Amino acid sequence: MLTLPYQKEFEKPQEDIIPDRLKVVNLGRIDYLSGYAYQRKVVDGIIKNFFPDTLILCQHPHTFTTGRLGKETNLLINRNYLRKRKIDFFVINRGGDITYHGPGQLVIYPIFDLNKHKKDLKFFLSNLEQVIIDFLEEFEIIAKRKPGYTGVWVNNKKIASIGISVRKWISFHGLAINLNTDLEFFSMIKPCGLEIEMTTMEREIGKKINFALAKKIILQKFIAVFYQNKNILSQHLKQEVDING
Repeated sequence: MLTLPYQKEFEKPQEDIIPDRLKVVNLGRIDYLSGYAYQRKVVDGIIKNFFPDTLILCQHPHTFTTGRLGKETNLLINRNYLRKRKIDFFVINRGGDITYHGPGQLVIYPIFDLNKHKKDLKFFLSNLEQVIIDFLEEFEIIAKRKPGYTGVWVNNKKIASIGISVRKWISFHGLAINLNTDLEFFSMIKPCGLEIEMTTMEREIGKKINFALAKKIILQKFIAVFYQNKNILSQHLKQEVDING
């Protein structure tokens, strides 16, 4: 059973939380539903003003998810094959259509209080895209937005997907960046309901990406975009919580 990083669930911590601080939680490799349950607990904690903005980093086992308006016909294989390959499939309450999560993919869930940032979902999505673009630039990958579509693209191939929800202007769900992802699994779906080609960082630069380095850089980019202050990085890292490695 997952619990939040305090002794009692939703117990207000002894120390005051400085407004606009960011808590970083590394869940390691975790099944999708457990990760979603953790998100919901953090959302409840932020609504009750027990927790600051929280950035969750993780990987999932092979999983397909589709948003509340997604079409199940965009899953191109049958349920028996899913069971045979031990691939989970869930319909969830986020925006967007079908996507894949699995080993080699960095999944980031920014559980942010948009009341303290800007209550504008287009602005929030644009900032998430900017985080990814800035992150990829560190690996000499030139990425861009694609007008009319959400996510980040490299030479007309999609390298990162975004799907979010909000509750009382607290964001949850998030983004997935293909680091060393096995692209075979994207052939089993119409990613985001589109006829598109996916890519990975490994494919673009010809070598595997170190996950520890990737997590460090993505954290730096989140702080730069959302907090405009790189000097608080060490303070955030002191608050990092590791669960399951």
